[in-house]
Amino acid sequence: MVTILVVYHSQKGSTRRLAEALAAGVDSIPGARAVLREALQTDLEDLLNCDGLALGSPEYFGYMAGALKDFFDRTYEAARGQVFRKPYVAFVKAGNDGSMALGHIDRICIGYQFKRVAAPVVAVGKITPEILERCRELGQTIAAGCEAGIY
Repeated sequence: MVTILVVYHSQKGSTRRLAEALAAGVDSIPGARAVLREALQTDLEDLLNCDGLALGSPEYFGYMAGALKDFFDRTYEAARGQVFRKPYVAFVKAGNDGSMALGHIDRICIGYQFKRVAAPVVAVGKITPEILERCRELGQTIAAGCEAGIY
């Protein structure tokens, strides 16, 4: 069974809705399961035991949420050398355009030596059914790729 760790932070619920849609996409792939975790509740063991991960954050002042950064800070040193080329995807609930928040997430993922395997989903403004569908598809993409051994 392939495990995709979905790590996110959400204060008002919008990013959580994106994370839940992505997790539903993962769970729709036979042989895959999503583990949905709030960033502050996620630890090194979660990271080491997953086959791929999805990282979600609201955009705050052009940056990711501090809770997601905290997850990175708590796991980086111990994870080094153990997560080489682990596949990841990202999603952002943006008040602006999300590009800087995504840029910071990607920069940190380069430090971990993760491998981004699909274009991110950026939700600007209200959460629409189309955005939720894109998140479901993103979940299906990472899960199917991991399950097939492509990533």
